[in-house]
Amino acid sequence: MTPIAIAVLSLSMSADAFAAAIGRGAVHRPTLPQALRSGLVFGVIEAITPLIGFALGVAAAGFVEAIDHWIAFGLLGAVGGKMIWEALKPEVEAEEEAETGKAASRGLIALVATAVGTSIDAGAVGVGLALLGENIWLIAACIGATTFALATLGLLIGRAAGRRLGRVVELIGGVALSLLGLKILLEHLGVLTF
Repeated sequence: MTPIAIAVLSLSMSADAFAAAIGRGAVHRPTLPQALRSGLVFGVIEAITPLIGFALGVAAAGFVEAIDHWIAFGLLGAVGGKMIWEALKPEVEAEEEAETGKAASRGLIALVATAVGTSIDAGAVGVGLALLGENIWLIAACIGATTFALATLGLLIGRAAGRRLGRVVELIGGVALSLLGLKILLEHLGVLTF
């Protein structure tokens, strides 16, 4: 992957965590040290999940080598589509979900659960990266560092701005991830050459 593709992937993978962090920041009003600790939790978990997905993808690579680009396209498209769907949910439905989640959104366990929930897509991306033979260590480190920075920033922004901004970021991340999947497919089919 090119550095630009890694940057786009890292930003896209961080979009869910950023959006969730804005929501947590709006509810919890964290101080800077609290935001840094929470951002670290998001970043570490987001870096681990593509490694797990990569290991699973390596185990299955021999079986799916001929269609790996289709699998990567499908996984990235599905994750991106889910992010777009979540971002475009009707405001009333999103508000109801946020209200029911407020009571359970306190504490370290809730923080870890939120971080895991926002990083599941990175596991799916890890599977795709294994099938493409990419440098998972570099990419996972970039995803983790980007997520740490954006989640910390999201917590602080959420403290001031509220949840609405998180939906816009999730939409942009979903579109970028879907386009990255399409780019991978078109490159492997020979339509795009870089």
